[in-house]
Amino acid sequence: MRLFSCSLVALFLMPAAVSAQTQGAVYLNPGLLPEQRAHDLVSRMTLEEKAAQSMNTAPAIPKLGIPAYDYWSEGLHGVARSGYSTLFPQAIGMAATWDAPLLHGIGEVVSTEARAKFNEATRHDIHSIYFGLTIWSPNINIFRDPRWGRGQETYGEDPLLTGTLGLNFVRGLQGPDPLHPRVIATPKHFAVHSGPESERHKFNVDPTPHDLWDTYLPQFRMAIVDGKADSIMCAYNAIDGVPACASDLLLNQVLRKDWKFDGFVTSDCGAVDDFFQQKAHHTSPDKEHAAATAVLMGTDTNCGSTYKALPAAVQSGLLKESDLDRTLERLFVARIRLGLFDPPASVPYAQIPFSEDRSPAHLALSLKASRESMVLLKNDGILPLSPGKYKRIAVIGPNADSLAALEGNYNAIPENPKMPVDVLREEFVQAKLTYAEGAPYADGVALTAPRTLFHPAAGDTREGLKAEYFAKPDFASPVASRIDPEIDFDWNSAAPVPGQAQDAFSVRWTGTIAMPQAGDFEFNMRLAHCYPCGDHEQFRVLLDGEEAAHFGTSKGEFRESTTPRFTMHFADTKPHTILIEYAHRAPLFGGGITLEWVPPAGVLQAEAVKLAESSDLVVAMVGLSPELEGEEMKVTAAGFAGGDRTDIVLPESQRRMLEEVAATGKPMVVVLLNGSALAVNWAKDHANAILEAWYPGEYGGQAIAETLAGKNNPAGRLPVTFYKSVADLPAFTDYAMKNRTYRYFSGSPLFGFGYGLSYTHFTYSHLVLSTHALDAGKEITAEVDLRNDGHRDGDEVAQVYLLPPASGNDGLSPKQQLVGFQRVSLKAGESRHLRFVLTPREISEVDGKGERSVQAGSYGLAIGGALPGDPAAPAAAQMTTFTITGSAPLPR
Repeated sequence: MRLFSCSLVALFLMPAAVSAQTQGAVYLNPGLLPEQRAHDLVSRMTLEEKAAQSMNTAPAIPKLGIPAYDYWSEGLHGVARSGYSTLFPQAIGMAATWDAPLLHGIGEVVSTEARAKFNEATRHDIHSIYFGLTIWSPNINIFRDPRWGRGQETYGEDPLLTGTLGLNFVRGLQGPDPLHPRVIATPKHFAVHSGPESERHKFNVDPTPHDLWDTYLPQFRMAIVDGKADSIMCAYNAIDGVPACASDLLLNQVLRKDWKFDGFVTSDCGAVDDFFQQKAHHTSPDKEHAAATAVLMGTDTNCGSTYKALPAAVQSGLLKESDLDRTLERLFVARIRLGLFDPPASVPYAQIPFSEDRSPAHLALSLKASRESMVLLKNDGILPLSPGKYKRIAVIGPNADSLAALEGNYNAIPENPKMPVDVLREEFVQAKLTYAEGAPYADGVALTAPRTLFHPAAGDTREGLKAEYFAKPDFASPVASRIDPEIDFDWNSAAPVPGQAQDAFSVRWTGTIAMPQAGDFEFNMRLAHCYPCGDHEQFRVLLDGEEAAHFGTSKGEFRESTTPRFTMHFADTKPHTILIEYAHRAPLFGGGITLEWVPPAGVLQAEAVKLAESSDLVVAMVGLSPELEGEEMKVTAAGFAGGDRTDIVLPESQRRMLEEVAATGKPMVVVLLNGSALAVNWAKDHANAILEAWYPGEYGGQAIAETLAGKNNPAGRLPVTFYKSVADLPAFTDYAMKNRTYRYFSGSPLFGFGYGLSYTHFTYSHLVLSTHALDAGKEITAEVDLRNDGHRDGDEVAQVYLLPPASGNDGLSPKQQLVGFQRVSLKAGESRHLRFVLTPREISEVDGKGERSVQAGSYGLAIGGALPGDPAAPAAAQMTTFTITGSAPLPR
């Protein structure tokens, strides 16, 4: 399928031709150092051109042959917002694999597909947002509190796990040659950033020196010092009263001096605006002062438009033009290293064909990641499900048939993803499988209108609606027809079907709709509107031939004929004809539509109970949605606020459904799809099994089905602690690490960090240390034997924990600290000898002044498949002790 339609070419600036006076210029000489070339190039620009080049959307400079470039591209778990790409599990699900080599491979796939898209875009003279080579990933903030809505984008709560996975992802993105990266990685958000989302533009954090260097910075150090990431993104929040994007501590002292970073810093979008906004940090009086401050403190790229004020700032003496030159040279060094100023024939990555996008090997890795991310939290023996034992299976729950619950946020666009309910039907073909939505995510919250409401025509027993796809937005030239089970589609820069162009098309759905009871029902049409991309979205709904709703946008702004939320009245529960038309027109972006409804309280639960009563087994697919937890969202439902959560319990509507279904006495398997920890206390006590699936990617449905059937032996481990209640936690706004995460939590968790079950059993034995008396500053080696003594092949995640002296370091040390891990595949009966080399940094501690050192004392060391002392651990850990003599300071 083509990435772009030919009609798009004229809408974007053609690459500028090099003028005669620049022929032979230094910046065009591939044989010179990038720094020399960048210096020469910047010296040829006017002040106004320099300011424009410092913003994320950098325009072309025709006289210098500089094409337009946009630094903003997303690749959190697949190349996002730029047409179909390979979609991996959400980052928190990738973290649950505890598989560092896998993360390296995923990074390679993301960067290869980004290059493939960039190369294709360049061939069409498109230089747009989301099609660049500067990837704003990974998010390596510490998921310190489960209430944070963006925690799903991270690798969890532990600095070493986060740092190791982030390091491998960065290396996979950038490739093996530091002077010629495949793409440039941008770890984010630097630093001490994890909510609340509603206050992020004005929120200030005053971390203790210990917490800063013990928890909030180690993973960034690994990405920059060890991973050599060429870029980094500064955060919205302030630290010690100074916005992160103007922090001399972070951007100058730590980044440039301590870590020797020589790449470029980009702001989070609008973060520099926050310097002068009245309702934000307001540390600068106006745009000129804000822009000057950001440049002087080291923020090189402004995602936003504040840097338009830089010429005025220079002219008023707030900064020198040479200060701006330093910023620009860093940016152009990056673009030169990427090969953007060299002939494509001389740049190996420029030869990556578009056929690499969603290649079979990439899709296979996505499936592997989804399988490895599955975490089995409880199993009374019901799993794996015995073939043929259950003749009637009821699949219930809002996440059994939700595209958003597969995708997560900042997601790639999957092509023809299969919903979990459909894959379960294919997997358990011997059973009669029925489906009901079961419950809304929370009472009053809209969710996808389920397939069970629709039929393609009167008397047709199939679920869903007849869909006709048209080549243009005029409903005149159908190119395809099919049955769509529900209206729930993400077509961001992607054509829905072959024969359509992604920039202009239309779809008509027809059939019947029958409601579960008479009355007024509230609906909503969620459009994938892309502001300020200039897209035009229209839809209309006809019920029994009468218009029930219509809506349109114009010039990229909403022009409302009626609100996207509308009400339809049903006098009875009989089938009624329905017609829905959707038209999309945009230069490049947008595209997508989901028909949602707000069911009356209790209606879905009653359907679920009725279905369970006629079944032998219930698979309940519950949890959260990226439409409820995420980045700065307008959500005010009970338990949610602004993208964050105010409570961590499974919402009441879903808990009530589980309890009512359980009252039927039918066995129940609970499958969780979510981006953050849930207090599923009732399910732990009453369900037969609980499988944590996260937002599992385009092959998530297959991974879930295979795990329930036993074809995939689950080996994922929790990258976060599952708490029993928010009452066990400090205030969300409290950034102190006391009583947070497994390292400092003093209570009893619902499920501990590192926890996960298997269909087989592993045994650890013969733990041996290289020494029991270690001189500070030296390495120590731990070796152990691991055996799969069960009857199934499977993976184990061997975890190494350090237990520091409780009385040392003024009581600041964590109770326990992950210092090593390895995911190992073993056949039934197979043994493996494992070896872990622990460096001084891994066994070091941070004191109250923020200084890191190896400290004297008696230490414990544990190796096992879970936290040491976890009463629910499936296998006992091997424990030993050693003593450190002396002390050894370590560099920051």
